[in-house]
Amino acid sequence: MTGNRQIYDQAMNMGHSAAWDQEWDKAIAAYARAVQEMPEDPAAHNSLGLVLLQARRLEDALKVYTRAHQLAPDDPLPLEKSADVLERLGRLKEAAQQYVNVAEVYLAQRDLEKAIGNWERATRLTSGLVQIHQRLALAYERTGQRKSAIREYLTLAFNFQRANRTDIAVQAVERALRLEPNNPQALNTMQAVQSGALISPDVFADNAEADSSAEPSRNKAFGAPEDVAAPRREIGEADARGPIGEAMEIGLAALASYVFESGEVSEGSGHAMSAIDLQRQGANQEAVGAYQRALAASLRHTGIYLNLGALQLELEKWKDAIKTLELVQNDKQLGAGALHGISKAHLAMNDHRTAASKLIQTLRLVDVGLAINPDEADQLDALYNKLSYSAQDADEQQLRSMNARFLDLLSGPTWKQRVAETRGWLQEAMTLQERDSLVSLAIHVDNRITEGLNMIDRYKRQGLTMMAMDQAHYMLESAPDYLPIHLRLAQILIERNSIPEAIEKYNLIADTYRLRNDDDRAMEILQEAIKLAPMDIALHRGLIELLEQAEKWEQMLNQYLDLADAYYQMADLETASSTYQTALQLTQRINTPPEQVINIMHRQGEVEVSRLNLRAAMRIYEQIRKLDANDERARRALVDLNYRLNDPVSAVRELDGLLRIYAKEHKAGQIIRVLEEQVTLYPKDMALRSRLAAVYRQTGNDAKSIEQLDELAELQLEAGQHGDALVTLKRIISLNPPQLDGYKELLRQLGGQ
Repeated sequence: MTGNRQIYDQAMNMGHSAAWDQEWDKAIAAYARAVQEMPEDPAAHNSLGLVLLQARRLEDALKVYTRAHQLAPDDPLPLEKSADVLERLGRLKEAAQQYVNVAEVYLAQRDLEKAIGNWERATRLTSGLVQIHQRLALAYERTGQRKSAIREYLTLAFNFQRANRTDIAVQAVERALRLEPNNPQALNTMQAVQSGALISPDVFADNAEADSSAEPSRNKAFGAPEDVAAPRREIGEADARGPIGEAMEIGLAALASYVFESGEVSEGSGHAMSAIDLQRQGANQEAVGAYQRALAASLRHTGIYLNLGALQLELEKWKDAIKTLELVQNDKQLGAGALHGISKAHLAMNDHRTAASKLIQTLRLVDVGLAINPDEADQLDALYNKLSYSAQDADEQQLRSMNARFLDLLSGPTWKQRVAETRGWLQEAMTLQERDSLVSLAIHVDNRITEGLNMIDRYKRQGLTMMAMDQAHYMLESAPDYLPIHLRLAQILIERNSIPEAIEKYNLIADTYRLRNDDDRAMEILQEAIKLAPMDIALHRGLIELLEQAEKWEQMLNQYLDLADAYYQMADLETASSTYQTALQLTQRINTPPEQVINIMHRQGEVEVSRLNLRAAMRIYEQIRKLDANDERARRALVDLNYRLNDPVSAVRELDGLLRIYAKEHKAGQIIRVLEEQVTLYPKDMALRSRLAAVYRQTGNDAKSIEQLDELAELQLEAGQHGDALVTLKRIISLNPPQLDGYKELLRQLGGQ
């Protein structure tokens, strides 16, 4: 990779911030800049792919993820994301194959659970994947998921019977019966196969239902891609040692299974089993020696590295522990535990900055592992990216405090629950408190506050708004200045449709921020309140005042426009017009782009028309025409205004200017459409009829040209313009109309021959 690392880091940071704020276009631009700077960097491609996906630019996201996979073929994320995109695009067969490819990557990493999940997703998208059903059946057997294995064997029987391979269908059912001889679905299926009756897909549906409770993670993890509001999976008690303790147990189980299943008696496997026994007995020094002898005998397994590193950590061999654990820090199952151990070693060596980085990575892996859908995992990535960048600017004392807080968080039997709860608190507090200092927030997380807020949220989800409100008021007694509680109250009031009270609460929060000299937070709260009550003039005025003090001129301009729109919708047209005028005066101070100025003038012009102040509206549209001679909307407005002011000559002159623009752009069809519209609006205008007839003639539509000339001649005769009528009749005759003799006779009667 080549490029400027500083520019790349800045672009990635901007992308993370924009993604957190859900400003997808800004995030796309920032990540694209990072990709441009480091075109071989897979992380930048993954981030760009994510925001393209969020912006619903599915085809572009697919291209980016494809490139990311080329750059990092061993990383399952780009493949998994591209499979998701293909599924959303309706390309189900391709998506299914991609999920199979993802499963192979996870299988190579010995992450059987995630491989199973992707195989399941593939089989749900397309039928007839016999090899995948076979692998699923064997995988379920191996992991003790008996009913799921039976379901897959019966699915195989179903597919083989329809392929006229009854013999293999029988074998598949026999495998199911070996797992559960009295299983009613398997017995019914065997009877159907042997009698020649077709197997119904419903015959094994009960097995899937029966086993669903045993597999909550997979059944929920692959719900609808858009289901971002789904509940997180249930979290029970965990190893009190935290991620490293959990990883040690997983690693030991996987290592023992590997040694037994290999069926080979070797020097390395013997040392490994001795190491496991010694470790279980608490003989850590001896276990380390046995693990090292297993490695020397060429036995390689992630469980060895994880447990060896963990034991070296307990023996205070910090550098050895770091070196060993780094070998498995990227492992999907053991990575969080390895990073947890590495962070502890760096802390022991007083390297708090590296320890902080590793702890944040640990939290990310744990929290993302608890997520139940891709969108939630993406949001978590954005949060932890923000926390990582915030930590880079923290001082030594802040890092010490944060590390102590996170180490405490990652210990005890309920550490997984507390990680999820703390993350939720950080997400909210980031918006409400010190968004630019997530490290400060992380240090001051209070478990009692977190638990109280979670209780309010549970009551809200259950529809128990009165209990949620009571809990919020109870918390305010001990923490009256804690603004997230006040925000909860505002949200509860909204759910109870008490909008005025909710607005009052938002104003209170905003005023508190102003008293704290935190105008940025006050502005954000007012913006949230305005979304709720866009017609509230006081909210707009308060926000404009703050924006002016902060000299945020562009945002102030947008707020003036929103305020003017609010007045317009309330039928206060005079104030709406004056507010637009104030906005225009502001544009002169801040060098607003001409196109935006013109847009504001159009809105003011519409207000003046609504007020029936037609001459004022005309002056506005004439100014627009001077700024942009090609502004079609202004010219058409001037045509209409001149007609309404009984000045058809000026109206046609304005129309001719518009038609000349179309003619230069070779838009004959547009010329015809505009003239037809005008003739419909003003059918007695002879100038319009004449121009429309001429355009029809030029475009070869003589029939319509004759029709318009005929109408024109009648209007001229009614107006006593006999000379003009004679000219029009001669134009009709020159086109050789169907009633040629009649037109000639009329011409003779008028003295034209």
